[in-house]
Amino acid sequence: METLTYPWRRAREPELLERVGFFSGAFRARTWRELGYLFVVTLWSVVGFVYVVVMFALTAGLLVTVVGGGGILGAMIVGARGFGAADRGLARGMLRAEINNPRPFRRKKGLWAGIWSMVCDGVGWRAVAFMVLQLPLAIATLVIAVVWLAVPLGAMTHWYWSRFLPAVPDTRGVLHRGAELLPDYFVDTTPRQVVMAVAGLLLFFVGAAIVRGLAHLHRMLAEGLLGPTEASMRVASLEQSRGRAVEDADSTLRRIERNLHDGTQARLVAIAMQLGEAKEQASASGASRELTDLIAAAHVSTKETLVELRELSRGIHPPALDNGLGVALETLAARSPLPVQLDVDLPGPPASRPAEAIETIAYFCVTELLTNAIKHAQATALHVRVAVRARALRLEIRDDGVGGAVILVPDAEGHHSGLAGLSERVGSVDGTFVVTSPPGGPTLVTVVLPLHV
Repeated sequence: METLTYPWRRAREPELLERVGFFSGAFRARTWRELGYLFVVTLWSVVGFVYVVVMFALTAGLLVTVVGGGGILGAMIVGARGFGAADRGLARGMLRAEINNPRPFRRKKGLWAGIWSMVCDGVGWRAVAFMVLQLPLAIATLVIAVVWLAVPLGAMTHWYWSRFLPAVPDTRGVLHRGAELLPDYFVDTTPRQVVMAVAGLLLFFVGAAIVRGLAHLHRMLAEGLLGPTEASMRVASLEQSRGRAVEDADSTLRRIERNLHDGTQARLVAIAMQLGEAKEQASASGASRELTDLIAAAHVSTKETLVELRELSRGIHPPALDNGLGVALETLAARSPLPVQLDVDLPGPPASRPAEAIETIAYFCVTELLTNAIKHAQATALHVRVAVRARALRLEIRDDGVGGAVILVPDAEGHHSGLAGLSERVGSVDGTFVVTSPPGGPTLVTVVLPLHV
């Protein structure tokens, strides 16, 4: 099963969890990498901010045409996903931020539905908000970081570059060559130069800690706006749990099917053969008619049980699916008393096949609908189309029968029609089951299933 993990609380990398000492922080590669991020993100945030401003201006200019304005706005929102992906990569690489990818965008079919799905894309809107907030934050943090690192460096090297300063007189007319920190207080003596250098060194270590704090602000902003929300992570977690439950149930049913086929069914065959031999021996030895009839009844009952067991085994997991859904449907169509036109467009490599549970549901849908067409619809032909479209398995089953098929609501005892059972089974994996069957026909059933659960 192909899954995407959305943990509830991400475990920080050891680098982010380790305690950084006050004096050692300035010599860590992490500190200088985060300082580099502040420079890079300032330049990159200008590009993102300009993108948002230009696209909003185009949207405002085209508001007179709803399609044009909505289309530009939707394109901007979806395009912001690309900027968000770049920002996630930058934050992951330079800040070691733990940011999961959000759900991919899925555009709905149709002009209006497509535009509306683009405009309402929450991931894109969060990326837009990130680009708007990132520019002022980037400028502010870069200025603060540069000041807190440049001033200490200047203080530590004051003893060297102060000699190039012009001489400045104090209030008594005495010339001084050095920085004037206070009125008539110049750093131009050796003790004062040493104090200046030591103070600059301490401020340099403070500046390194401030750089890490400023980078953490960017990390929090990126993790808050560029990753999946808590609600989407909750949904993804529930989908994963459901998928594991469906696959576990499917594996259990297949194991039961194998045990029935290899164990119980084989023993019933042996019992049937023994009862057949006992019936022949009883007849040949002149046993009483009551005993012969009893053995014959047991023989017939055993064979009927064997037939029922075989049908039950096929209902759990059809053996034809071992070679794939396409082959199973071809076999089903070839054995059908009703002419079936089958169009199958499925991925060729086994690795790209739908999940086994999905193939089983699809096969039973076609089997049940074929049975309905024969028994109830008075159909003369059936058309089955199976294809993978937009990362989903799509089935269309059409018959030329009398129509009028409906999905009945289960009664008080929980009994429901075959269509209702199929609808519930498809819905259990978040699929859709749509029946279009006007009186007089034709009947069209459309089933859309995810490729994986």
